[in-house]
Amino acid sequence: MKRMPWLSILVLLSLSGSVMPAQARQAGDITVTTGTVRAADGTPVPYEIGTLYVPEHRGVAGSRLIGVGFARIRARTPGDAPPVFWLPGGPGLSVLDAFDGSSEAARSRLASWLTYRDTADLVVIEQRGYSERGEKLTAMSPAWPRERAFTARDDIDDALLRVKSAVAAHPDKDLAGYTIAACADDVDDLRRALGYPRISLFGGSFGSQWSFAVMRSHPDIVARAVLASIEPLDFGYDMPSPLLATMQRIAFEADRDPGLAPYLPPGGLMAAIDDLRERFSRQAVTVDLHDDDAPVVIGLADLQASLLAEAGAPETWPAFVLSLYHGHYTAWAREVAAGRQAQPYTLIGPLMDTSLGITPQREYQLRHDPAIAYTGVGGFAPYLAAAAGWPTPDLGDDYRRLRPIDTPVLMVHGDWDTSTPIENMQAQLPYLRNGHAIVIHRGGHDGVFYQLRNAPDAKAAVHRFLRTGELRDLPSEVTLPSPAFAAPDFPAPAATGRAALDAGVRSP
Repeated sequence: MKRMPWLSILVLLSLSGSVMPAQARQAGDITVTTGTVRAADGTPVPYEIGTLYVPEHRGVAGSRLIGVGFARIRARTPGDAPPVFWLPGGPGLSVLDAFDGSSEAARSRLASWLTYRDTADLVVIEQRGYSERGEKLTAMSPAWPRERAFTARDDIDDALLRVKSAVAAHPDKDLAGYTIAACADDVDDLRRALGYPRISLFGGSFGSQWSFAVMRSHPDIVARAVLASIEPLDFGYDMPSPLLATMQRIAFEADRDPGLAPYLPPGGLMAAIDDLRERFSRQAVTVDLHDDDAPVVIGLADLQASLLAEAGAPETWPAFVLSLYHGHYTAWAREVAAGRQAQPYTLIGPLMDTSLGITPQREYQLRHDPAIAYTGVGGFAPYLAAAAGWPTPDLGDDYRRLRPIDTPVLMVHGDWDTSTPIENMQAQLPYLRNGHAIVIHRGGHDGVFYQLRNAPDAKAAVHRFLRTGELRDLPSEVTLPSPAFAAPDFPAPAATGRAALDAGVRSP
């Protein structure tokens, strides 16, 4: 986008604290205010926080302007390293509350950001459609009854209802503009507004996918990238078999934990899961919560979704599985009942995911993956069924297909990640002409530096890579200690094994 010279004057005015009149704003303008936070040693650290104004729909002339929040922490000492643009995950993660320190997560995020001051300027940009300094597009999901099991068909119907209600709830918005390609263009607009010729990218999960979109749309502006929990452009919907393999890796460790041994059936944790699948395939389970509402009826689709979701916390996942195996359903039933209630959700998730879509080859693999018996189809079938109803356009196979990348890229991925399995990273790696991968054994869906918390030399090498682009002295793998698995909160059963459980038993 060609910028008019006088726009820089408006930016300077806003940097000094003046407020730009709304009618004077043009696409690509920014407004900025300043503040100060304190580092762990008490040192005051100045920062800038502001709003970038961009077209809601870049393909439509005269589209209204929307705000995208950003912040900048300047390097302690100016240098030649390109600024690090930190891209949040999600889609639908707003992070600029880090500067008010109102939660432990905010304080932790800010502490992490401050470590970049010895590397380069750090610029954090939020996502269009979900930004504290712009708009947060949300809608309400439909409620579903407790008294019958939720099925895979219900999951699809839920997605179709969401499309209709979300579009109807936002008649004044051009929802077609909320694509990952538009997010990539927002990054380029902010780069230009801040005066940087080139940038480095730092992102995890959707932030990694967003980074691949920037490298796809604007390859010349990216000096290098550090990515975690990798999500290639064609991998927005995860393949069931890698997800199952991740659960099996966690189960292998859990089977060797002495505290869990009295609860395990012959065959270990995966045998317990197989028993649960067979049990819920035969008949749904009814749980009376004694809460003046109908009992909760839980079926196979609920089980499949919960098994995968709970595996995101490996320390407690075995206890969750074994509690269900031994017929203790009450705590789980409360979670299922809460999930059946109407609740708000972010629109940019389905808008961006369905627009990015999937190649026909990968969709075929998804639909015929044998591990669907464990994971169900909820991770992809509802999105694919509703895709045509969302206003965002399909970006096409050429955009999302894996292809070579010349940009130097460092990838860090945990092999216990059940949100973006490590096979995603392994699929992307051969396409990096100047890349390196670090496998974190027992690592989950975490950020780079959290996963490297026990590897200070590797952390230092990552910062050096951001400063210089050098990939030397980086390990190929890091092993975290085995976690302390939580045991179920009930006495271990008799050594003779669990009592026979009728599939329709009501949990006490």
